[in-house]
Amino acid sequence: MSLPLNIIFAGTPDFAAKHLAALIASKHNVVAVYCPPDKPAGRGKKLTACATKVLAQTHELPVEQPINFKELDAQTTLASYKADVMVVVAYGLLLPEVILTTPRLGCINVHGSILPKWRGAAPIQRSLEAGDAQTGVTIMQMDKGLDTGDMILKSTCPIEPTDTSASLYEKLAELGPNALIDTLALMANDEHSAQPQDNHLATYAKKLDKAEAECNWQLSAHELDRKIRAYIPWPVAQFTFNEIKSNKTEQHRIRIWQASVIKEAHNAQPGEILRTTKEGIVVATTTNAIQLEVLQIPGKKALPVADILNARKEWFTVGESINGNISEELQS
Repeated sequence: MSLPLNIIFAGTPDFAAKHLAALIASKHNVVAVYCPPDKPAGRGKKLTACATKVLAQTHELPVEQPINFKELDAQTTLASYKADVMVVVAYGLLLPEVILTTPRLGCINVHGSILPKWRGAAPIQRSLEAGDAQTGVTIMQMDKGLDTGDMILKSTCPIEPTDTSASLYEKLAELGPNALIDTLALMANDEHSAQPQDNHLATYAKKLDKAEAECNWQLSAHELDRKIRAYIPWPVAQFTFNEIKSNKTEQHRIRIWQASVIKEAHNAQPGEILRTTKEGIVVATTTNAIQLEVLQIPGKKALPVADILNARKEWFTVGESINGNISEELQS
């Protein structure tokens, strides 16, 4: 029978909180919880605790919120908890080597990809965008590199054709805690081994940028579909409709919340509207077409296309560009 481990947990968002909940429910002892300082949120910019801190306080666990670990006081405080291992999940702070080596068994991380593929900040989104057949979580022994540590355990799941980053996030939020508990059981019995990553197979998942959300109709329908699904729930794929009123151009940013690939040969220009039905607005791409099914116009909630067409049918004319009429000023 393995002995319970004394664990420091470090994490921030709901994804991390789900892992903390699994640790709290396990036989192990969570001796402290680390998360970033509270941040302003909402219209009132009120200081707000992250999901991990809220859960920790609910269970009356000690909470530490250092700005970083450069100061000796922060390093000494962490060492005072005499943890066997530190578990890090979407923490957001870099750990210096002195912290990585403080717990008896070091620090382990739950990363949302099948390493060495998709190291970095946005592994779920980049895996979906690239058209990977599967994703998963990797539990690794942390080192001073970016997601370069030796791998202890992997757990995988398929990426379905309808998956978005939001749905994959939920899948990994179920996989991760189970993989973490399995890893800790191996560590408690000194039965774990760690496999080095093959750096030649590594890919980097760069952070998402709002500029990426603008639809590029020059892509194939499959490429565009993957991007649309990868950018849900943020930054959400979108296009700009330029409406000309009284010789003035008014721009409307329209978000795409659901779409599907239409396998169809055509001679239209990319971005040209092929047809509009209650099922969706079918738009030409370089290969096949994409059907826009749920849209969000400015100031409104996301709605099925049938409802959008009832209110704004003049914006989506068959044979015209999905981006609408572009003024001479915008063309120059």
